[in-house]
Amino acid sequence: MSNWLLPESLADILPAEARRIEELRRNLLDLYRTYGFELVAPPLVEYIDSLLSGTGGALNLRTCKLIDQLSGRTMGVRADITPQVSRIDAHLLNREGVTRLCYCGSVLHARPAGLLSDRELLQIGAEIFGHAGVEADIQILELALESVKRAGVMTARLDLNHPGVVRAIVESDPALQDAADDISELLSTKDVPALTLLAEKWPGVRQDTVQALLNLASLYGGIEVIARARKVLPAVPGLLAALDDLESLIRALPTHEFSIDLADMGSGYGYHSGVVFSIYAEGWHDALVKGGRYDGVGKAFGRSRPATGFSLDLRKLSSGLPPAQTAKAIRAPWGTDAALAAALKALRDTGEIVVQVLPGQEHCLDEFTVNRELVLDSGAWKVRAIQ
Repeated sequence: MSNWLLPESLADILPAEARRIEELRRNLLDLYRTYGFELVAPPLVEYIDSLLSGTGGALNLRTCKLIDQLSGRTMGVRADITPQVSRIDAHLLNREGVTRLCYCGSVLHARPAGLLSDRELLQIGAEIFGHAGVEADIQILELALESVKRAGVMTARLDLNHPGVVRAIVESDPALQDAADDISELLSTKDVPALTLLAEKWPGVRQDTVQALLNLASLYGGIEVIARARKVLPAVPGLLAALDDLESLIRALPTHEFSIDLADMGSGYGYHSGVVFSIYAEGWHDALVKGGRYDGVGKAFGRSRPATGFSLDLRKLSSGLPPAQTAKAIRAPWGTDAALAAALKALRDTGEIVVQVLPGQEHCLDEFTVNRELVLDSGAWKVRAIQ
């Protein structure tokens, strides 16, 4: 095997694309700062019991594990930064009231999440801790939409759901108390035949519960889905409140296009506690942004707090954009003359890109287009266009 080959689903990022990703990172972190979010930077690895606290089994399977040579304990390479930020809020900052935190860093998945997914992501996101009201969800959703807009995505579509709908139906039937994960998977794949035969696998399940789950599998479409859900789903505790939360969010953002799929739990049934959302756009095979409410994750760190947030992969976001544009640059000769050095410094101080050509070498550049040159003209260094 050639020693330059990378492991499967890992890739290098070349100059022009790397620059665009870095500019997106700076742009979005600056955006979050204008909303009052403070930047944190958790470590790439930490002890596995801390890294996976409160996140469920899905994240455990995505986490690469290793043994700490100093302590002998098992560590994990983070597959998601959100639990780490929850730890910082609950244990290190330990503030009263609302805390807004943002972050950006690499994460590694033991296996790719999909056929076209990478195993290394550059995750950026924002979280609000300490406010249980829908107002925090609205601000997070606004910020997520503005994030993709800043990248040039103007046709974003919002997909909403609330795991409380499924949870309310499942918890209303004692026969299904241990079947939540199975039912969540059947609903996500719209497996109506398997739902119809639910009573065979879980004896004692009520027929009205089976019918409610079958109705749920068909509840997807536009915002009219909420009204349909109120008619065909049982008014069990928690279900109407979940629908109210979805309606409040939609009313707060009247100019945006929404779709709703009350059966699609994704991986959020056990993790999320409130409204969950995804942002899709033409040109990307999967959701660009995922987020939602996940109250109580900080409980594992000694402090249960309301929490809502979102995250996205900058590498994925960049890959669906038009090819990165090259920057304009100035070509300059090599030399140590004081006047030349002063001219170079003056140009670079104004933000110009100046590439000095080393003796006997031609420059090969992917990120820059050289359209001007620095020349000595009548005893002075001047910039002129290259014809």
